[in-house]
Amino acid sequence: MTAACNTRQRRRASATIALAMAMGAAMLSMPAPSALAKPRAPAAAADADPAWSYHVQPGDNLFDLAAAYLKERTSWRELQKLNRVADPLRLPPGSTLKMPVRLLRREASVAQAVFVQGEVSLRHAGGSTPAPLRTGDELRSGDALVTGEQATLTLRFVDGSRLLVAPRSEVTVEELLVYGRSAVPAMRLQLQKGSADSKVQPSRERPADYQLKTPSLLLGVRGTEFRVQVSDDGRSARAEVLEGTVAGTPAGAAAATPMPAGYGLAATLGQAPSPLTKLLPAPALAGVPQKLERIPMTITWPALDGAGAYRAQVFDGQGNLLLDGRFESPRAQWADLPDGNYKLRLRGIDALGLEGLAAEQDVRLKARPEPPFASSPAPDARVYGDSAPLAWTRPVNAQSFRLQVGTDAGFQAPPVLERSGLSSTELGASLPPGQYFWRVASTAAGPDDGPWGDPQHFELRPVPPTPPLQPPAIDGDQLRFAWAAAPGAARYELQWAADAEFKTLLAEPRTEQPALVLPRPGHGVYYLRVRSVDELGYAGPYGTAQRVELPRPLWPWLLPLLLVPLAF
Repeated sequence: MTAACNTRQRRRASATIALAMAMGAAMLSMPAPSALAKPRAPAAAADADPAWSYHVQPGDNLFDLAAAYLKERTSWRELQKLNRVADPLRLPPGSTLKMPVRLLRREASVAQAVFVQGEVSLRHAGGSTPAPLRTGDELRSGDALVTGEQATLTLRFVDGSRLLVAPRSEVTVEELLVYGRSAVPAMRLQLQKGSADSKVQPSRERPADYQLKTPSLLLGVRGTEFRVQVSDDGRSARAEVLEGTVAGTPAGAAAATPMPAGYGLAATLGQAPSPLTKLLPAPALAGVPQKLERIPMTITWPALDGAGAYRAQVFDGQGNLLLDGRFESPRAQWADLPDGNYKLRLRGIDALGLEGLAAEQDVRLKARPEPPFASSPAPDARVYGDSAPLAWTRPVNAQSFRLQVGTDAGFQAPPVLERSGLSSTELGASLPPGQYFWRVASTAAGPDDGPWGDPQHFELRPVPPTPPLQPPAIDGDQLRFAWAAAPGAARYELQWAADAEFKTLLAEPRTEQPALVLPRPGHGVYYLRVRSVDELGYAGPYGTAQRVELPRPLWPWLLPLLLVPLAF
């Protein structure tokens, strides 16, 4: 504290001596003391020069401030005149001193790439060979950037302002400066193609000095948020203002057009610019789940009136753009994204190509370990018996599996069967007859439970019962068979054979009644068996074969006796 006070006293004494010498030379020409201006707080300069508003601190004087902030060989007298300061050694603390930007010391500045994803190339000013841009790299005046497919980056400037550059874009950093010991930053950028979002730090003390230029549109801002898109050929540009006001000057225009928040402007080289257009409202997010469990990640939302296309973006927790895409319908899909928490941003695009207000929603992606594919039974299959054989594939990173069987596709009701820690990829599910849904999930090391797979439907039906045959009845030249009606049977199938193995089939009759009449064959041993078939055409097993033995008729044996003459 003592050293600081001594330094302050020495600086002030030095300033006093210098000011006294400067003022002494003008004493003879000064009016009488009664005519001197009374001390007053610094006021705004009368001219309209862009100026920085400096807040006077205790101990400040014009001599020190001029030496610290103004260009070389710029006199403190300019500040005294512009601010009407009566006593250059006594500046009231808390008052405001205007320092014109034209008088401030000018120094080179840098921007930093605080986030880089994908292939982004950087070509330094004066260089001919581009190199990959990495997070943390610094950019200077004259540097140029190109982002590849699904490559994004975020630049941070000295005042905290940010530029978010989307995929397939080209940006040139034309000029990065600071004035007056970094008090006033100046940033001039050019967007040749692609799109970029600017968020400029607001400031009441410094003038606007942030410009984003396109071949067809020049944008100047002060503390605002806006977006710009440039066509691939560079001829057309569109700008949308989300916060604050932007001054938009189309190429060839004599004056800028003030663009308030919620409005946009489209400009094309050689054509009259569009009128200010109100941006489309944000799309509704009804139906967009907050948890996503599938890769590729697919998002659908209700169509927006007036939208011919849509912009969908995914950001990480720090606001860095990870995924960006234009979609012709209200459906976005991306192939790959790590599990995690993200922010989804959606907006509609009107007939002019202006992108509307954005809807945002936090989403969580939990798609891994990926669920197995169900292999058996087939979807909507009918399974017969008292057990359903369930089988599935084995994903590479799965160590075990979880399985559920329920009675509704959404599994709102408690499962009728639930298993976890399964090491095998199959399970026989013993269940009563009915309609069921089943699903399976993977568990990786950790343990890390993955999402459930898509529910699969199947029907478990009882096997059609085998009807027991009754002994056949011989009725003249016919054989009559009968059996008890089987529950659920729509028809019956029979086999009539000459051998017990039913290799030599003589007939395969069908009937809807629990009875059958066959023509009586010749003498010998025959075999008959029957099975039930349900209304869906599923046949149960054949029952035990019925052995049928037909004797020879008696009349051939009696014929010789008939030929012997009768004795009287």
